[in-house]
Amino acid sequence: MKVQILSRKFVKPATPTPPHLRSLKVSSIDQLQPPIHAAFILYYLANGDENGDHRSKRLEKSLSEILTLYYPVAGRYIRDKQMIDCNDEGVEFLEAQVSGQLAQLIQGEKLEELNHLLPRPIQSTSTPVALVQVNMFECGGLAMVLLISHNIADGIAATSFLNAWAKACRAEGINGAVQPRFDLASYFPPRENVPAMQPMKFGVPIITRRFVFNGAAISSLKQIAKGGDSDSESLSKHQPSRVVVVTAFLWKVLIAVSKARRGNLRPSILFHSLNLRGRTALPISDDSFGNLYMVANARFGGDGDSKVELHELVGSLQSSIRDTLDDCMKPQNGDDLVSMVTNSMRKLQEELQSGEIDIYKFTSWCRFPLFEVDFGWGKPIWVSNQPKVVEMVSLTDTKDGDGIEAWVGLDEKNMSLFQNHPEVKAFTSKF
Repeated sequence: MKVQILSRKFVKPATPTPPHLRSLKVSSIDQLQPPIHAAFILYYLANGDENGDHRSKRLEKSLSEILTLYYPVAGRYIRDKQMIDCNDEGVEFLEAQVSGQLAQLIQGEKLEELNHLLPRPIQSTSTPVALVQVNMFECGGLAMVLLISHNIADGIAATSFLNAWAKACRAEGINGAVQPRFDLASYFPPRENVPAMQPMKFGVPIITRRFVFNGAAISSLKQIAKGGDSDSESLSKHQPSRVVVVTAFLWKVLIAVSKARRGNLRPSILFHSLNLRGRTALPISDDSFGNLYMVANARFGGDGDSKVELHELVGSLQSSIRDTLDDCMKPQNGDDLVSMVTNSMRKLQEELQSGEIDIYKFTSWCRFPLFEVDFGWGKPIWVSNQPKVVEMVSLTDTKDGDGIEAWVGLDEKNMSLFQNHPEVKAFTSKF
């Protein structure tokens, strides 16, 4: 697959940002985020009424319009000043022609091919907060990529932006669009000398593969998770979600992989990101733009355990999530809540650096309305992120909403053991 860049420009807000809004403080949770851009890739079939070039022009025009509401996205993040300079310099917007068929890419096993679709920012002293690349395929299909700085948006915020942009593109304007709020810094003011989390880096290349759990497979896993005596009563009261049971299953396999590599069961911690919107006692709007999540952690004992049971891992994960969310309802002010968030992320960083225990990091886009992002030529047939350069697992919905697609990033030896594990073969299917 070859990708040829046809054009590169900066798309600015249709209406200049007023002077009194030009400086936006980030929150102390924003400060904690690693200096990376998260990728959202949405894939669309050919549209008989419009060619790729016409669709690209519609995307560009509506992007300019929606940036009037989401003006920080067109700015530049200045870490030293803990702020976003809302200077209207714009979102970098690239158009590209791709040789090959969209269907071949979607059905391909080498996810690394998707990296060719990502925009590459021009090296400068000021990297854009967001970049967009519209990839047009020979078949008329289209893959639209949004890269957005994690310093100003989490997955929920980025999804809200995409849906607002899509609505503007469909309706040819921003009338009726939800007004985002940029007020998280009022709850969590920026602090001096806050070290950002560093991306996990290892000395070996990471391979990313996807494993699809359809609705029937997840139902079967839920039945298995009811095993055990006392735990089954607890599970009947707290039926595990799709995300919990798939996460616990993957955790079980990862523990088995570690045992195969090392010869013994090792203790492990599973870290999972939790959206905090609507889950705190603070009057934070669901439309607040920025980062608002924390990390829950569940533990597996290791040496003292002779066998790893799915229901036990499900119970541990459920308890961890439930306790974390209960704790998040207790703080009555932003300082106390941000201390909890900071401590959860610091714990992850410390465990990663210690090397004394196996660490598994999970994140989920499940139930994010990414498959609702309709720019006017239908909903996406697939949504993905990008292959990881670190060991972690990302979960997304399948298009029908019943299944889960797991992107697992591991080194070559661990991946070989993982994908050949009999339970993985039994419960996952081809895409």
